[in-house]
Amino acid sequence: MPRRITVCLIILLGALSPSCLLALQAAKPLLPDIRQLMREVQEHQKQLDHIRENYTYSSLRTIQEMDGNGHVKKTETSEFEDFFVNGHVVEHEVKKNGQLLNEQDQQKETGRVTKLVEKAQKTPRDQPLEGPSISISRVLEIMDVRNPRREDYRGVPAIVFDFVGRKDAKTHGLAEDASKKLQGTIWIDETDRQVAHLEVSFNDNFRVVGGLIATVQKGSSFRFNQAPVNGEIWLPTGGEGTIQVRMLLVKNLRQHFSERDYDYKRFKVETQQPKDAQILRSK
Repeated sequence: MPRRITVCLIILLGALSPSCLLALQAAKPLLPDIRQLMREVQEHQKQLDHIRENYTYSSLRTIQEMDGNGHVKKTETSEFEDFFVNGHVVEHEVKKNGQLLNEQDQQKETGRVTKLVEKAQKTPRDQPLEGPSISISRVLEIMDVRNPRREDYRGVPAIVFDFVGRKDAKTHGLAEDASKKLQGTIWIDETDRQVAHLEVSFNDNFRVVGGLIATVQKGSSFRFNQAPVNGEIWLPTGGEGTIQVRMLLVKNLRQHFSERDYDYKRFKVETQQPKDAQILRSK
């Protein structure tokens, strides 16, 4: 071995002494247990629910109906004013295809939203306002978690892991049954313990009521994003997805949908907030 290489090896080995290795390990903390991490995510979200109710924001939703070749046949847009009631998001539609709702449609929408607010006030925070739902803990029981790692996302540290539904998992209900057909990746902001980005897709066809009503086709997917607002709360920034469904065994429906969330507004003064109304920081 040439002397120069030998000297370099000696210097390198000396630098990597046990004390130096321990210092390097301390500089890169071990990845947290994924189940514990997700419990922290859930708990942090509960802590911030009362702050979210001080915020409104606007959302623009676009739905494009596609033909069999992927060409756009029809495009519809809806604009909403979103707000929170008892931890539940309520959407109030204000525009359809760029036009303000007419007087009759406004009255119908006001009636719908009024009923939804009343329902939200009576529905516990941990229960869905509409449609089926599934808890984070239950999702983790159905999913296999793979490849946990640490990455930078939007310039800040994130805990990232992949997941895939277990085909042999015993499930009950629509949401749990669908979870067995999913795979994806999730990015968790390491400091705030919030979901920053989520990508999910169906890795198999999912038949609703045995496929007699509808079958969600393999490859249907969506993405979801959140970001911090005013340094105190995380709110949605948007998402997109593509879904292909076979309806009643005879009709195929293909749609691309996207949502952009913006114009966040705080409408209550700070003095109305509990003293502990703040983002929980990890230790």
